[in-house]
Amino acid sequence: GFYRNIVLNNPRKRNALSLAMLQSLREDLLHDVKSKELRVIIISAEGPVFCSGHDLKELSSEDDVKYHSQVFEICAEVMTLIQKLPVPVIAKVNGLATAAGCQLVASCDIAVASEKSQFATPGVNIGLFCSTPAVALGRSLPRKVALEMLFTGEPLSAQEALMHGLISKVVPEDKLEEETMKISHKICESSKSVLALGKATFYRQMTQDLDTAYKTTTQVMADNLNLRDGQEGIEAFIQKRKPVWSH
Repeated sequence: GFYRNIVLNNPRKRNALSLAMLQSLREDLLHDVKSKELRVIIISAEGPVFCSGHDLKELSSEDDVKYHSQVFEICAEVMTLIQKLPVPVIAKVNGLATAAGCQLVASCDIAVASEKSQFATPGVNIGLFCSTPAVALGRSLPRKVALEMLFTGEPLSAQEALMHGLISKVVPEDKLEEETMKISHKICESSKSVLALGKATFYRQMTQDLDTAYKTTTQVMADNLNLRDGQEGIEAFIQKRKPVWSH
């Protein structure tokens, strides 16, 4: 299997999530996603800013409310799409991620960041509270940490972001590529159908109460055993050999 690298490539505009950028991100995420070969998606960026969030020029009063709503709607769609995709999505962050850019990192399944990376929701400073980024932030971070970020706009260092669970790993900048690829290669060794089932179930049960979550996952474990790869994996383990996945 292989990985797809989606690169936010408008460094002059600090990789702002303009309507065009969001539409192209959605297209890239959905492209051939059912392909048996595709196993991991990595989102990275060109330049010193990973992503600065919405393009504020698009949010000035010259554009009408309908246009503004469209920008926020497609943004929400892209953020939720990441969790609905059947393959793991890794954010590879090298630089500043602010507002909807911080939301993007929080929405990915895994996030690896370089030591110089920083994370902030500074909308409050310009009179536009980061309410939509707060959805992803509030689900990734302890409430008081999320609210301090939202109320002050002050950035978290990579180390703080790691400590509070916004990202999964911090590495020196020169190790960022290597570490991200290490995780990708490990994911590529597993069965795609098993991972797809596992990812979908994880997000589903996270919103459920404990009893319901166990009901859901008990059923899924049985379904997983019925998958060809479920049986193959167990047989391979018993026979002390490497499994041969169905794709």
